[in-house]
Order: sequence, then C-alpha cells, then structure tokens
Amino acid sequence: MGKAGQARQVFRSYGKNSKVKKVTGTEKSVPKTCKVKKGLVPGSILILLAGRFRGRRAVFLKQLESGLLLVTGPYAVNGVPLRRVNQRMCIATSAKVDLKAAKYDVTDAYFKRDAAKKSKKDEMFTSGKDKSEMSAEKKSGQKKMDEEVVKGMAPDMKGYLKARFSLSAKMYPHELKF
Repeated sequence: MGKAGQARQVFRSYGKNSKVKKVTGTEKSVPKTCKVKKGLVPGSILILLAGRFRGRRAVFLKQLESGLLLVTGPYAVNGVPLRRVNQRMCIATSAKVDLKAAKYDVTDAYFKRDAAKKSKKDEMFTSGKDKSEMSAEKKSGQKKMDEEVVKGMAPDMKGYLKARFSLSAKMYPHELKF
C-alpha cells in the first residue's frame, strides 16, 4: 500500500562520495575595471540620469581605475562640477567636444572624503555650521580643467550643455536617437 503522511525523502549520491575541500590562504583577485560603453570616447557628451545633476549634460573626460567615469559640466557653463559617475546612470549622445589631448591627473583618491570625527549628541546642537566646503586647490583644479574643455567648444555646444534633458508625453526613450 501507499505511505501515510509525508513521503520519505531519499537522498542518493552518484559517483564519488568525496567532498571538495576549499583552498585556504589564497589572495582574492582584484576585480577588473569594466569596459566602457560602446560609443564613449573622451569628449563625448553624456546625459546624467541619477543623482543631484540628473537631466544635465556633461562631458566625459576619462575612465577611472574603479570603473567609474570622470565627467565635468564644465562648471562655468552648466554648473556640473568634476564628478565620478557610474556608466549605468548615463546615456551617451553622439555629440562630441574636442579635448585637444588635455591631461587630467585625477584619480579616485581625489574624491576620497576626510575621516570625519564622530560627534556626541550634545556637540551636535552646540556647534554652528560644520559644513565642509571644497578646498581652494580643488576649486583651482576645477577651473584649470574646465578651461581646457571650454576652449574647444562652439557657442551652440555651450547652449546644448546648458539645456536640461527631460521626457514629455509620447516621448519614448527607446525610440529616441541620442
């Protein structure tokens, strides 16, 4: 007759009954930087999709070691500072700016924050403004890098970078040509 209640589970192993041993003491491999999106070359115009500057256009400068993209507005043109952007959070357009072999000595360490001291609850209310502002060297570096980008720009390209990107009714992103 049949079995009453829950059927008995039978686990059978076929082949060799040996367990695989993990090798200990090996170093973890460093992940490789991801490939840059198709059509992205230094000087390409990107549309930022997320973050504080979503909908803004920015100029792609280079890919950093972490795989993130280094972009700038330029700040003087549309207010987008030198930033790191994940390439999934941007759309590459066919528009390009001539960078004239400009050098950008920016790495991921440039964006590293200083270790902030942990404050107690009492100190939080007594202290005034503890907002961290950009250092003078970062501001001068921003101006120097933007200067090289703005040189090779036509006036109509500056107007294009100032304009924000947005979708309206019956505009489908998969049908647009960027």
